[in-house]
Amino acid sequence: MSRIGRAPVKVPAGVEIKVDANVFTVKGPLGTLTQDYDGSVIEIKVENGEAIVSRKNEENATKSKHGLYRALLNNMVVGVTNGYTKTLIVNGVGWKVTQNGKDIVLSVGLSHTVDFKAVEGITLACPSPTEITVKGISKELVGAEAAKIRAIRKPEPYHGYGIRLSDEVIERKEGKTAGK
Repeated sequence: MSRIGRAPVKVPAGVEIKVDANVFTVKGPLGTLTQDYDGSVIEIKVENGEAIVSRKNEENATKSKHGLYRALLNNMVVGVTNGYTKTLIVNGVGWKVTQNGKDIVLSVGLSHTVDFKAVEGITLACPSPTEITVKGISKELVGAEAAKIRAIRKPEPYHGYGIRLSDEVIERKEGKTAGK
């Protein structure tokens, strides 16, 4: 049995999980998330404050879906209770980020400023001129938006300039050495 799939998902107080034919919905204090799933091979039961994901056969494709849907369900429960946050660091001489309503404006060494619009379900914030915070209830959406911001100026290995995640480590390369 899948090690991830067989672990039950604890459902905290204030969170409601509703399972329909091929869709499960998680509703909590921060919002509501829905996910399609393959109901022909996966079964989800909610009982005694736990959600249990089980599979109906032992095929390899079913085993992989078993762990996948359990992980997605757990991420949704965490998202509607606590939410997800990713922090990005802007590193460069004269580079800065400013808040413009719900959106952010990046000045990152290009000939123009870059306006980054916040999508629905995501909150962008700039606690300092070199820091960006992406918050939301969907782990997938928070990660995707943080990746889009990072793609504007990826970190380079020589000086470390660029936009990076706060927990990301940039392997620095040695520059050119003088002739001998």
